[in-house]
Amino acid sequence: QVQLVESGGGLVQAGGSLRLSCAASGGTFTSYAMGWFRQAPEKEREFVAGITWIGTTVYKDSVKGRFTISRDNAKNTVYLQMNSLQFEDSAVYYCAARMRGVRTTASEYDNWGQGTQVTVSS
Repeated sequence: QVQLVESGGGLVQAGGSLRLSCAASGGTFTSYAMGWFRQAPEKEREFVAGITWIGTTVYKDSVKGRFTISRDNAKNTVYLQMNSLQFEDSAVYYCAARMRGVRTTASEYDNWGQGTQVTVSS
């Protein structure tokens, strides 16, 4: 099992940027596809972006062109660069890991971080 710790959340004005980080430990990082999910109050957890161990990426349509997921396998870390943030992006953001490929359903991920809050003021 891999342990995941997110950081980088905070309060930002609409149109601003944030970069989230997720540090992994306790497993072979390159064995995992990584995903970012988010959950707003009273809403289900939703897929935001995912990346395979070789760098193939998948995005939720509404974040394409604004968010970029990347990973540094030497540092066991995955990132989510978020630009042009909108009020609707406000949520707790979670990092997740699974063996093999990226999936867009939360239930298909076995390993989760504790989450980091992102708040976008309008």
